[in-house]
Amino acid sequence: MSIDPYTALVVALRDNSRDQLQEGLSGVALELGTITSSGLKLDRFKHEISDYMTAEFPGQLRMPQLELAGRIDLLEDIDGSRLRGQGQFSFEPSETEEVSFLVQYQPGDRVLVIPLEGGHEALVICKVVGRSG
Repeated sequence: MSIDPYTALVVALRDNSRDQLQEGLSGVALELGTITSSGLKLDRFKHEISDYMTAEFPGQLRMPQLELAGRIDLLEDIDGSRLRGQGQFSFEPSETEEVSFLVQYQPGDRVLVIPLEGGHEALVICKVVGRSG
């Protein structure tokens, strides 16, 4: 049974984030906010924060052995003719050091925020979505 590497990555990031947040946020109030075209607007703070911080998740990426089947299109043969067909792709397990997962936010995104310095600064932890995504 092969393990989906993307699911493994998401689980690892989620677990790492949860553990680090639980350690560092004991007693810290979190707040919801919205990313705007020029900054961040917290729900309970009337001023927009133009220069906010975002969380980065450094770590090590481990990919298990993976095999995929799919269609191969538009490859060129030595004589320049096009080839098409089915293919099997095999990837060996690998590890990549010093990987950093940084989320890019768009205007309108709802986010979970730690207000700092009385609400004048903020650290965006993650995007918040509804149950259906």
